[in-house]
Amino acid sequence: MKVKVCGMREVDNLQELAALNLDYIGFIFYVGSKRFVSDERMKILTQVPLSAKKTGVFVNEELPVITAKIHEYKLQAIQLHGAESVDLCLALMKEKVEVIKAFGIDDSFDFSMLEPYLDVVDYFLFDTKAADHGGIGKVFDWKILKKYLYDKPYFLSGGLSLENLIEVKRTKDERLFAIDLNSRFEIRLGVKNFKSIAEAIKMLGA
Repeated sequence: MKVKVCGMREVDNLQELAALNLDYIGFIFYVGSKRFVSDERMKILTQVPLSAKKTGVFVNEELPVITAKIHEYKLQAIQLHGAESVDLCLALMKEKVEVIKAFGIDDSFDFSMLEPYLDVVDYFLFDTKAADHGGIGKVFDWKILKKYLYDKPYFLSGGLSLENLIEVKRTKDERLFAIDLNSRFEIRLGVKNFKSIAEAIKMLGA
């Protein structure tokens, strides 16, 4: 199982986590996020050597803005957390980056709405539905994923912690490609707890 850590902002913290050989590291370019990364800060962060795939997180952003960030910061994956269209996803796939389309999940979520995206994304990401588009530290009812009938692999997000990762490990769903760690692994906003993330990786055998 792959591991993504999202919402990185601090250089020292990023250098520390780089030693864990994570699979994906997320940088949030959505101004409305508490973990927003400005261009000034991102230019410093990109100086840190990473083996993880640099992932840009966007919410309802215009295609030219996203493509500019891809080229400027050599992003390898794009995570779309808003109401982005199928056409936008298709255009981003032509940029030769991985496309991750996120959806906020609640008890009434209709998984059939994913069908138009099946051929234009590499992965889905299932997060707890929230007005802030993620990062709220709350878990949705994973039982609803039994209604997910497609083969497309997905990232699991939303309130993941050391306590509930044990349950994730027991999951037999081969489509569960990666977990996305964020707020429940923070010491303070945008700063991740190295020991906790290292323990999570060990626990999952990632």
